[in-house]
Amino acid sequence: MLEPSVKKLTENIPGRFYLVNIAAQRARMIAEEAEERGIQLSEKPISLAIEDIASGRLVAYRMPAGSAFESRY
Repeated sequence: MLEPSVKKLTENIPGRFYLVNIAAQRARMIAEEAEERGIQLSEKPISLAIEDIASGRLVAYRMPAGSAFESRY
């Protein structure tokens, strides 16, 4: 079984499609930051991104003007 569950993750991200995209975006940010700083990560960037989403440190919400989403970390 996956931990955390998709149901838990979609509490902070509205929909599985957006969840995948936002998690991938955050994972790329983590990998780029680690490379710039010369830090070796103990976990894969996607695992760290999923942890950010599960803990509520990264959320997405619908923009008022349209159907686009924005994420904040």
